[in-house]
Amino acid sequence: MSDTMKIEEYLEQGGVLSSPENAPARYRGELMRMMSSFVDSELAASAGFASSINYAPNIKARIAASRITLEKADHAQRVLEIMGSFGTDVERYEQHDWAARLPRDSALPTARQGSDMRLSVFYFPLINWTDAVVMNVLQGLAAEVQLESLSKVSYGPLAEVFRDIAPREQRHAELGQEGLAVLVKAGQDTQQIKESLAYWRPRVAAGFGQQDSARYPMLCRLGLRHDSNSDQLQRWEKRVDDHLQALGLTA
Repeated sequence: MSDTMKIEEYLEQGGVLSSPENAPARYRGELMRMMSSFVDSELAASAGFASSINYAPNIKARIAASRITLEKADHAQRVLEIMGSFGTDVERYEQHDWAARLPRDSALPTARQGSDMRLSVFYFPLINWTDAVVMNVLQGLAAEVQLESLSKVSYGPLAEVFRDIAPREQRHAELGQEGLAVLVKAGQDTQQIKESLAYWRPRVAAGFGQQDSARYPMLCRLGLRHDSNSDQLQRWEKRVDDHLQALGLTA
């Protein structure tokens, strides 16, 4: 039996790898795909929230948007350092236009845009403060669900970074929830909030991927996934519904 096969059996039994040298080719490819999507999404999210800072209605809100902008870029850098240990050319991340967006009414992209691996939700622009808050609530809750799984990946150094990142991403979601509660309490136009919810909810949901993904069993065997796209989507839907109902809102 080959060494590679032994490693795959080790992973299937819950084993953890700690260095690039131990990673079989298929494992390395899937791990890089996962990290690229995370890094690209965090950088695109950071750029998007940077554009929303000037929409903020007060200093507290500006600080919240600035914090999210800074910390998402920091999260990307932490994972990018691990990608660098696998030989990734990190300089391309310095040159890419992470603020690039599609027209607001564009259809969801059905494929990655060249080497840009961001989630499709991050191809769409924020248009005002209410829009930014609503998007942050929905995507923040999605990030919570996704990081619960990512924090258990079988590449130890990456899992550790994700566990460090998770509380800050949770705080980003909480900042969005606090901001939405302020808008509701202040009598913000409920119709505008509902329009933003209707716009962003399907775009965030798309980030959970195909519900019958054929790659899922293979990723489970490699220890890179621990719950299905469908399970993650259902958990996210429940959290969103509970939060909106508590505020007297419906999607």
